[in-house]
Amino acid sequence: LVDSVYDHVLAWHDALQEEGVEISVWRLHRKIGMSGGLFTKALARETGLEFGPEILERLRQLHIKYYSARSPRTRPLPCARELLAYLSDNAIPWAIATSGRIETAGPVLKILDVDPAKHTVITRDLVRYAKPDPDLFLAAAEKLDVDIGTACVVGDAIWDMLAARRARALGIGLLSGGYGTEELERAGAYRVYEDPADLLIHIDEVGGRR
Repeated sequence: LVDSVYDHVLAWHDALQEEGVEISVWRLHRKIGMSGGLFTKALARETGLEFGPEILERLRQLHIKYYSARSPRTRPLPCARELLAYLSDNAIPWAIATSGRIETAGPVLKILDVDPAKHTVITRDLVRYAKPDPDLFLAAAEKLDVDIGTACVVGDAIWDMLAARRARALGIGLLSGGYGTEELERAGAYRVYEDPADLLIHIDEVGGRR
């Protein structure tokens, strides 16, 4: 819903560099959206380094610092707010489910005019595992009191689509995360659109009605 993928990539790159870890930016991009535990395991495998609990927490705090410095420039993707308004106006239950913790998700919610006190928001803090495990989406469906089997999961990464498949929800992919159509479809996307604006135009294709 917001154009923040590369902000996260560069924030992780800056955090790792501060800790003396050199890794290509493109390799980081391929891991954005997966759980922190899997993220660090992948980093350990690719760098040959071991990341203990203290280093992991330091990296997490550094990521928050660098991402927070970039987040004031973050903007909603085209028609992101309009898509949420359409869902609300047509009495279609919706939730925000993100693998980010509240420290990084909070600014994004403000950008979208989403109030966690009024809307359903599930962050990494509220579940045991993040994507590609299905916990985030299962928790969102439970909070909305809907059957996950009737739900659509909209995401911009293969990790979203894998988690949607494991939750038995219908996956809808967006290209705004930098993954290609074929990658998203292989991970389980039923349909793939460019961004929220494109999805809103074609929302009838995914059963977007009252």
